[in-house]
Amino acid sequence: MGNEIYEGIEINAMTTNAKLRWTSIVVAIIGIIDAAYLSYVKIAHQEVYCGGSGACDTVNNSPYAEISGIPIAYLGLGAYIIILALLLLESRAEFWANYSPMIIFGMTLAGTLYSIYLTYVELAVLRAVCPYCVVSAIAISVLFILSLVRLFKSE
Repeated sequence: MGNEIYEGIEINAMTTNAKLRWTSIVVAIIGIIDAAYLSYVKIAHQEVYCGGSGACDTVNNSPYAEISGIPIAYLGLGAYIIILALLLLESRAEFWANYSPMIIFGMTLAGTLYSIYLTYVELAVLRAVCPYCVVSAIAISVLFILSLVRLFKSE
């Protein structure tokens, strides 16, 4: 993916869609790291490092931190891994190139809406904010915006 020179003008060979895809891959990896840490903390029954504020444990040990007994961190980790896999598969086969962007859009829309709800719970109900949850909310929201842009750019 080098640059080409056309009549003295350098043209970047990487398309806008490819740049958006690679940006999405980086954001998905950030989401995986964040959710993996919170998942590890759940599995190991450790306290979340939160700089001594205690807000992380308040949030992560609340009844809102699970759905039917499954920690939200596990669900987030699974979602970020699936999103990353779909992004990587796009360049492998026409099926994935055609359908991955719409699947990612749906997943990130659901994740963003759920993150909005969880942010409300943190602020209004628990009165505690977990920075790791904020990172995840930002990551899924950025992925949602990128997926929207990619869908509109492809039409």
